[in-house]
Amino acid sequence: MKKTVILLTSLLLCALALTVIGQKKVLTPKEERREQREKRRADRIARFEHTIDSIVMARSFQFNPNSMQRQPAGPMRQIMNPEFSVGIWDGSADICIPYIKGYVPPYYVTIINYTVNNLEHYLTEQTAEGWMVSFQTSLYSGSDYTFTFEIYSRTGGATLTITNPWYSPVQYFGSISQVY
Repeated sequence: MKKTVILLTSLLLCALALTVIGQKKVLTPKEERREQREKRRADRIARFEHTIDSIVMARSFQFNPNSMQRQPAGPMRQIMNPEFSVGIWDGSADICIPYIKGYVPPYYVTIINYTVNNLEHYLTEQTAEGWMVSFQTSLYSGSDYTFTFEIYSRTGGATLTITNPWYSPVQYFGSISQVY
């Protein structure tokens, strides 16, 4: 008798638990609108991330800088000119960006303004936060410049570091967009 009571009690508790778990919470109109807004935002974020991934994989994107800094500890400089960018497409690069030159202080700002048709050692690597893209070019000079992009897919932000054997690296912070 005791075993039967325990068995029936256990079955009753299981049935009650399944009923409670299986019931869907009735949302108020306000809660339902909030959930819909959250879902729409999550969908837009996922589409944006997919777009960034697509343009990087297609090797067709533009880096738009908004600040730059000579490494390892130079002053941060704002970039307000919307004409400065690095565009990558069809295996070439359209580079128009300020650059800090000099072996010792005083350093000076010059403009790198070239269209390069041959990107040597072009590498694309997916990371936990997005992508690493790098290539080398001589910029029609005697030494190689290495361009390394750290692209963050979720935010659309990016960091570009330009290294050269003769000068300190220069790091740029900005965003990635589609080439139009």
